[in-house]
Amino acid sequence: MPKVTVDGVELDVPQGATVLQACEMAGKEIPRFCYHERLSIAGNCRMCLVEVSPGPPKPQASCALPTAEGQVIKTDSPMVKKAREGVMEFLLINHPLDCPICDQGGECDLQDQSVAYGRGATRYDENKRAVTEKYMGPIVKTVMTRCIQCTRCVRFAEEVAGVEDVGAIYRGENMQITSYLERAVGSELSGNIVDLCPVGALTSKPYAFEARPWELTKTLGIDMMDAVGTNVRIDARGRQVLRVLPRVNDDVNEEWASDKTRHHVDGLTRRRLDQPYVRVNGALQPASWGDAFAAIKAVNAGSSVAAIAGDMADCETMFAAKALVGALGSTLLEGRQTGLDYDVASLSAVNFNTGIAEAENADVILLIGTNLRWEAPLINTRVRKAAWKKGAKVFAIGAEKDQTYKVDWLGDDAALVAKLPAAALDALKGAERPLIIVGGGGLAVSGVHGAALALAKSVNAVKDGWNGFSVVHMAASRMGGLMLGYAQAGGIKDVVAAKPKLAFFLGADEVDFSAFADTVKVYVGHHGDKGAHVADVILPAAAWTEKDFTTVNTEGRVQRSDRAVFAPGDAREDWSIFRALADALGVSVGFDSFDQCRAAMIATVPALGVEGLADYGWSAPKLDAKPAKGPIPSPIKDFYLTNAICRASPTMQRCSDELIHGADFAEAAE
Repeated sequence: MPKVTVDGVELDVPQGATVLQACEMAGKEIPRFCYHERLSIAGNCRMCLVEVSPGPPKPQASCALPTAEGQVIKTDSPMVKKAREGVMEFLLINHPLDCPICDQGGECDLQDQSVAYGRGATRYDENKRAVTEKYMGPIVKTVMTRCIQCTRCVRFAEEVAGVEDVGAIYRGENMQITSYLERAVGSELSGNIVDLCPVGALTSKPYAFEARPWELTKTLGIDMMDAVGTNVRIDARGRQVLRVLPRVNDDVNEEWASDKTRHHVDGLTRRRLDQPYVRVNGALQPASWGDAFAAIKAVNAGSSVAAIAGDMADCETMFAAKALVGALGSTLLEGRQTGLDYDVASLSAVNFNTGIAEAENADVILLIGTNLRWEAPLINTRVRKAAWKKGAKVFAIGAEKDQTYKVDWLGDDAALVAKLPAAALDALKGAERPLIIVGGGGLAVSGVHGAALALAKSVNAVKDGWNGFSVVHMAASRMGGLMLGYAQAGGIKDVVAAKPKLAFFLGADEVDFSAFADTVKVYVGHHGDKGAHVADVILPAAAWTEKDFTTVNTEGRVQRSDRAVFAPGDAREDWSIFRALADALGVSVGFDSFDQCRAAMIATVPALGVEGLADYGWSAPKLDAKPAKGPIPSPIKDFYLTNAICRASPTMQRCSDELIHGADFAEAAE
């Protein structure tokens, strides 16, 4: 470990560390625009200049200079101060003075660093350069006159997103950052370049001119758009959520978020259910809570009742519904609303056992029935990191899709899982850290789950210090629902076969409702989507930003989210709906408040009371060995419209039209 001195403080730094990292280890703040911890080093903004000796008698870029034994580094000398002021002066030469109308205002690196490290006045009186705006799609707004060519967006698109749609044209002072042929950036992670941009060149198009950062109330939450469990910050003003931004969690999402996570928020205020409804003479009519409860009581269902959880149901909601259904004498609970019926005798067999962060350390990867780029974009970035940076081989069985890295597609026949081609089988057997990922398409085909478990055993994918068998789920509610018992042996078919007189649909919109033609359907949800259209009774509930809740992601990580805003109108939090309904039906659910509900849930499933990875213990079940056959379907048809909130979002609808269906949108002249 080299020993260096930073502003008189001597310290040991890891071999290969840069001077910038050494300075940060010493507690010194080094300004930078182009450098980012998760991207390759560009060394082109020169803001991170420091004085280093031995070396040339001039400031040096600390981000691109490796540390060496005996270096003496000065971060606050007169030479460094003058050099940084000069760099800042050059950066501001062509930067427009439009902070009052810039959406980056108030959280802009250029503003902060010009105040801290820039000169007090300008000496420049020439004409400023102007650059035409570029079109990057419905997510990213561009004002490229502000661009300082730090190339963070270019490096992110190439290295993390894996979609080389952003690059530079021309040279010198004429250099411009643009998307390919000025088309929409074809990545489900494009919104991250807005966070990366240190100036105001790239901002959020849906959020443009909506608010200033100091107006917003910031709440820590967990995203419910997929099963990754992205850690987010919910920014709201009054009773409206205006944006969702990612938080840093190296074990889950690093510091990224998918475009669906970021920009579904405009759907939270549209198509909302804000009062109860009861179907009268074939038409839904507005009703009071008392009338809605009376209509449910009039069914006289007795114990013939069921609950089906949707993809965004949280653990407290599912527990409250389970308590009510149980108090009525039923055990008909199911969370796999689309008809999946895989075996859940062992939760470890349907868990992402490898861990999201550890997936990037695999050396041979087999994808079975998963479009990982759409099912879990932030797990796909880990697999891409394994393939692109560490040279892992990736094989895949299923419908062929671009995963942003090299994949050897073996075909889409489910029989291939049991009879893997020799090249893939030998690679898995010879791997030190093999990883088998089964997705929604694989789970939908009978026999694939068991064949994948048998394959994992044959290639020794599970061993001391490494569990290479992983299942990736699409629904945020899935693992929590399985822990709470929302799984019949035959899936939702068992619920249909029982012909319940009364069924509660907890935000479940993807169910085949024709199978429940003779059942009184009570929809407990927040959007007027598919479930509300067929419901006999609608009970308006809170969306994920409008309640405290617990959720479990696809790797079994228990996480908690806080309420950011209140539900609109007469909508209520889900647990309170079932508590009030229990009184109307003359039964007891055993709790009177949210805290009591959560405590009762934890008493039933203790793992839900401890934030962090739940320990399921590896115990692969002995599944039916009947061979799987037939094509493995693609699990998601449209990444941007997977749930009721997204389908209510104008931004998500436009993303779907443009990026999935290829629609052209004429841009108005500026």
